[in-house]
Amino acid sequence: MNHPAVAHSTPSPAQIATIRGRGRAIIAHEAEALRHLGDGLDDSFARACWLIAGARRRLVVSGMGKSGHIGRKIAASFSATGTAALFLHPAEASHGDLGMMMAGDVLLVLSNSGNTAELGPVLRHARALGVAIIGMVARSRSMVGDMADVLLLLPDRPEACEDSFAPTTSTVMQLALGDALALSVMDARGISRRQIRALHPGGAIGQRLTPVGEVMSRAGLPLVSPDALMRDVVPVITDHRFGLAGVVDAAGRLMGVISDGDLRRHFSALGKASAGEVMTRDPRSLCPDMVAVDALQWMNEAKITAAFVVAPMAEGGEMPVGIVHMHDLLPMGLEPA
Repeated sequence: MNHPAVAHSTPSPAQIATIRGRGRAIIAHEAEALRHLGDGLDDSFARACWLIAGARRRLVVSGMGKSGHIGRKIAASFSATGTAALFLHPAEASHGDLGMMMAGDVLLVLSNSGNTAELGPVLRHARALGVAIIGMVARSRSMVGDMADVLLLLPDRPEACEDSFAPTTSTVMQLALGDALALSVMDARGISRRQIRALHPGGAIGQRLTPVGEVMSRAGLPLVSPDALMRDVVPVITDHRFGLAGVVDAAGRLMGVISDGDLRRHFSALGKASAGEVMTRDPRSLCPDMVAVDALQWMNEAKITAAFVVAPMAEGGEMPVGIVHMHDLLPMGLEPA
């Protein structure tokens, strides 16, 4: 199907300045509302977090219209941070979806006015089940405000839209407050990085939280004894892609490392020097549980491209169990800061 060409005019510098100024004013307006929101958090926020963290089953989030869109995101954020959550659409709830909510759940209801008619059946069903209700509203004297066990009151700030007909500032505050709830509950429940990673097996978050022990090279580590002559150590370094060799004692403890930099510093003595004379003692090393993003940041700050991964030995000291090169981490989509 052919479409008529649309003519586009080039905006003047004055028009560009006007549009840019309008955008900045809107963002500043909403940022100011978020400041009021943060300054106004009280004990109700802590009680809401406590209710959610102690729920026997799930968090059920409900809201209509733009509040519903924000509610879906809040439910997704809770699920992604270790708290089981679902979104219950108020309009669908009256047609059978009320069965999604059960005793032991906690209900989080979003409504700017607090009087959204479609929320009535959801609130009444929660009451009948004995489900605790958290209301996120801008009006305390409202249906939601009257029925909520814990009320999260949004500050009275005008919408960014001058005529206040488009939810803007109010939904930004709802979103920010939802994020604050989700992350505070995550901390309160002691959700670990390993648990978060298990919830994100296919995305960038999972990659960033991959333990070093899962990406390190284990076999054929470039290891030499402290008595080894440097003429024998150099081939060990060059035959591997890591640019270093580890020096271990008879028990397998890591005593030091020899890097390309050590070779340059001792170049004149390499013909007769031993590994123990050239090595850098007490080398920087990684532990298997360190996550990939932290390892890459650590290596970048230390200005090294590879490091041994070590594990403690019962008799003392640490044994190299693997080695990681920065190039093992970069293909995972990570970037050093």
